[in-house]
Amino acid sequence: MFKKILIANRGEIALRVIRTAREMGIKTVAVYSTADRDSLHVRFADEAVCIGRPQSSESYLNIPNIMAAAEITNADAIHPGYGFLAENAKFARICNEHGVKFIGPTPEMINSMGDKITAKETMIKAGVPVVPGGQGLLQSVDEAKGIAREMGYPVILKATAGGGGKGMRIVWEEAELEKAYDTAKAEALASFKNDGIYMEKFVEEPRHIEIQVAGDQFGNVCHLSERDCSIQRRHQKLVEESPSPFMTEELRYKMGEAAKKAAAAINYESVGTIEFLVDKHRNFYFMEMNTRIQVEHCVTEEVINYDLIKEQILIAAGHRISGKDYFPQMHSIECRINAEDPYNDFRPSPGKITVVHQPGGHGVRVDSHVYAGYVIPPYYDSMIGKLITVAQTRQEAIQTMYRALSEYVIEGVKTTIPFHLQLMQDERFRSGDFNTKFLEGFTLK
Repeated sequence: MFKKILIANRGEIALRVIRTAREMGIKTVAVYSTADRDSLHVRFADEAVCIGRPQSSESYLNIPNIMAAAEITNADAIHPGYGFLAENAKFARICNEHGVKFIGPTPEMINSMGDKITAKETMIKAGVPVVPGGQGLLQSVDEAKGIAREMGYPVILKATAGGGGKGMRIVWEEAELEKAYDTAKAEALASFKNDGIYMEKFVEEPRHIEIQVAGDQFGNVCHLSERDCSIQRRHQKLVEESPSPFMTEELRYKMGEAAKKAAAAINYESVGTIEFLVDKHRNFYFMEMNTRIQVEHCVTEEVINYDLIKEQILIAAGHRISGKDYFPQMHSIECRINAEDPYNDFRPSPGKITVVHQPGGHGVRVDSHVYAGYVIPPYYDSMIGKLITVAQTRQEAIQTMYRALSEYVIEGVKTTIPFHLQLMQDERFRSGDFNTKFLEGFTLK
């Protein structure tokens, strides 16, 4: 087992890793930018090293500085968290070259799933359902028009190196295609330094349902059931839950088996997530694989009583997984609490938090790194924390969430708490009648 883990991240996920590592008897090293010197992950780690100025490019994305911190503290492993360098194959390779274990998959596995065209081709070979679409990157607008005519509109253009909705455009008719093509390529180039785009049939009224998987170094793979991440705004998740209210036993079995096929196709090692689009007829299609821990891992942990961070660390240290699949025993919901103004188009609201009162009680979990007096910097993601509830039924989990949100006090900055309070009372949401377009008709009162 590792003696010391450096966490190449910040905020709540850094704290989350520190807590599990401490329970496992492993020392931890926090790295931080000058903007994060007063962050809780710096305070609670056994050691802390400043790695640069506030800008991510000069700190949390600065591989030489992170590796130097690992060297001077004698860390024998690095946990990348999510975001930043978590799915960076170059970083994983450099860690391995310097004798520091990257707690995650191999560089080859990251690369195989990081490019969406390659990932799609791999899934087709593995027998995993994929969204109908043209094979390979588009070379011209004329080629795009030809494929679209063959598939039928609507279609969707996607950046091959994409994520978070960048380089993505829905096209409803041919007259819109050329402008959408040019815009998607330009946005992809600006966001990912790669302007490659491809086309798929647009799945109408889709649900975004993902399957948590785990694989070890011995070829064992299992799934840990699903999460429904359909409540999104501009392709950014706001609420996640497990199990999905749309799920049936038959569909769970089929999606679980497909997810295991996907992981086995690349001999996946570590925990990861296979993301699917599910249409209103319960047909499901592979969308992408996230080769890292996810923000919403907490809801899976709550419904199956399973520490996914601990599993990541054990797999990286060479331990075998049980190989058995896990199924929800409870119902859990997660609300992302962001420093954003929901009454002003969710505009970021950095600044000093003057008052914090976190909710508690049975079935309530808060993963957060903020406190009264903490200053939310403008340089990073606006997440303040995650509020998670768990109960025997979905309705009980919603009621507990509403109660917990009512208790959650954060003053000094705007937050998404008012949005979540209204959502928990919305009849369509409470009935489970929603898809990824749900918030397009949602008005905050």
